[in-house]
Amino acid sequence: MPSYNDLRPAVDLKKKDYALVFPQMKVAEKKRTIKNLLRLRAGLSKRVATKKSDQNLLIASWNIKEFGHTTQRLPEAFFYIAEIIARFDLVVIQELKRGLKDLYTLMQLLGEDWFYLVNDITEGDSGNSERAAYVYNKKRIQFAGLAGEIVLWPDLTAGSKVKQLKRTPFMTGFRGGWKTFSLVNLHLHPGDDPDDIEYRREEVKLLLAALDVKTSAGTLWNKNVIVAGDFNFYQGANKDDPTLELIEKAGFREVESLRGVDTNASQTEVYDRLFLTSNDYFKVAINAEGQENGGVFPVFDYVYRDGQHRTYRKYMKHHYTGSRDLDASALERYFKNPWRKNQMSDHFPIWIELISDSSDDFLKAKLASY
Repeated sequence: MPSYNDLRPAVDLKKKDYALVFPQMKVAEKKRTIKNLLRLRAGLSKRVATKKSDQNLLIASWNIKEFGHTTQRLPEAFFYIAEIIARFDLVVIQELKRGLKDLYTLMQLLGEDWFYLVNDITEGDSGNSERAAYVYNKKRIQFAGLAGEIVLWPDLTAGSKVKQLKRTPFMTGFRGGWKTFSLVNLHLHPGDDPDDIEYRREEVKLLLAALDVKTSAGTLWNKNVIVAGDFNFYQGANKDDPTLELIEKAGFREVESLRGVDTNASQTEVYDRLFLTSNDYFKVAINAEGQENGGVFPVFDYVYRDGQHRTYRKYMKHHYTGSRDLDASALERYFKNPWRKNQMSDHFPIWIELISDSSDDFLKAKLASY
C-alpha cells in the first residue's frame, strides 16, 4: 500500500510531523484524490488477480508517457500511478526519460518495501532520451544478479540496416518463490508506414537471433524468459502480424487473455505485449474462464474519467498551449487528448499472474518417474 501521508487533514499533521511529498496540496485536491483512490482501488480489486503468499507473482508492463519529462502531472496523478503499481509485484516500465525526479517521487509514495533498477538513457535522436526501469516489491521479488543491456554485434547484423535497436533492451534477472527468470524490457521503433513496419520487424528478428545465440551457447543465464514492453505493433497481414509470427516461431508465446486486447488509451491498437517461454514449471495461472490469467487495466474507467473535464478546467487552461479558445466542446476534447494522457499515460498497464510455487507438480513428476 502506498503512503497516503500527504492526504491527511491538517489536524493529523499537527499531531505528528509526517514526511510529505506534496506539502502544497489543497484540501479540495486531497478530498478529490481520496475519492478517486477509493474508486481506483475497487477497480483494481475487481480486475486484477489477488496476491497469494508463495503461490503467485503479479507482473505488469506499462509505458508511462514521458515519465520524468512532462511538467503537466498533478500531484494526484502520482498517487494514482503509485496505487496501480503497488497492486503488482513487479512492473516493467518504458518511456522513463532522462530526468529521474518523477521516479524518485513515485518511490517515495511506494515506500521502503519497493526498489527500482534503471539502465542508462539511449543517446541520440533515435533513442528519444529514454531509459527502461523495473519497479518491484522487495518482499515478493528479489534481484537475482543479472542486469545488462542486449547489444548486437557485427557478425549478427551483417547485411542489415539495423545495427542496434533504437532503444536498447534492458535484460534483468529476478527471483520470486520457486521461480528464477529473466525479463527483457523492450520499446520498439514506432510508426505504421511500410518502412516503419519493416524496420520494427528487423529489430525483432535481430533481438531473437541474439537471444538464440546466447541460449545455444549456454550464456543466457536463465531459460525462463519474459519479453515485455511497448512493441508498437499494428494488427494485420500487411502490418505486424508476420513479425508476431517470428516471435512465436522462436519459442515465445503471448498470454491467452492478452491476445488482441487494445492497450492504448484510445483503445484502437494492441501496442503493449508480453511474451514468455514456457515449460512444465514456468506457467501462468488459469482464470475462471479457463484462460491464462492476465489483462489490461483501463485506467480512465476510474480516474480522469469521461465527463470530468469541468473538474480540471483551471489546470487544463494553465497547461493549454493551443491557439484556439477552450470552449466547452474544445475543453472536453483537450481533456481526453492529450491532457489526461499527460497525467497518466497514453498506454494502459498489462499484467499476468505467474505461478511461483510448482512444488506439487514437481513432486508428482518425480514420483511418476520411478
